[in-house]
Amino acid sequence: MDPIQIIQKFYKTDSKAYHLLVEHSRAVTKKALEICDRTSELKPDVEFIKEAAMLHDVGIFLTNAADLDCFGDKPYICHGYLGRELMENEGLSRHGRVCESHVGVGISLRDIENQNLPLPKRNMLPITLEEEIVCFADKFYSKNMEGEKSIEKIKSELLKFGVEKVEKFETWMSKFGY
Repeated sequence: MDPIQIIQKFYKTDSKAYHLLVEHSRAVTKKALEICDRTSELKPDVEFIKEAAMLHDVGIFLTNAADLDCFGDKPYICHGYLGRELMENEGLSRHGRVCESHVGVGISLRDIENQNLPLPKRNMLPITLEEEIVCFADKFYSKNMEGEKSIEKIKSELLKFGVEKVEKFETWMSKFGY
């Protein structure tokens, strides 16, 4: 399976959105593969991670994020579950789980209900090792590609959503050797 071919089903290759998505996804994939090297004893599915890391943000075009050249009708926070739906329609439900669970450090049903988020009422948390690795790797890069974020910056951004989000990230730091 070639993730770029799947992305090209949804994005014009000469669009800003396509280039931002692919550049960001390549950076996340590289970071995810570094994590796989650090955690080889955990036996992550490296081939799956390569594919899923490239596809994790495929749903952004369906959101209203003009700075990313995306002009859909949904809030940006929806890109995870929208990506899941796209991947399920492609017969890639495992990849879809990565799309849905990578937002933040995952979004719980409790988060959705307490914050009245415009999301389906279900847990959207990374569960498998592969989901955790892609989610963790994604935190190091924004779409504006200003380089790799520091651990301190990531924690500062996560703290806006609660101390438990930082604690989850710190758990992954320990698990992944950071």
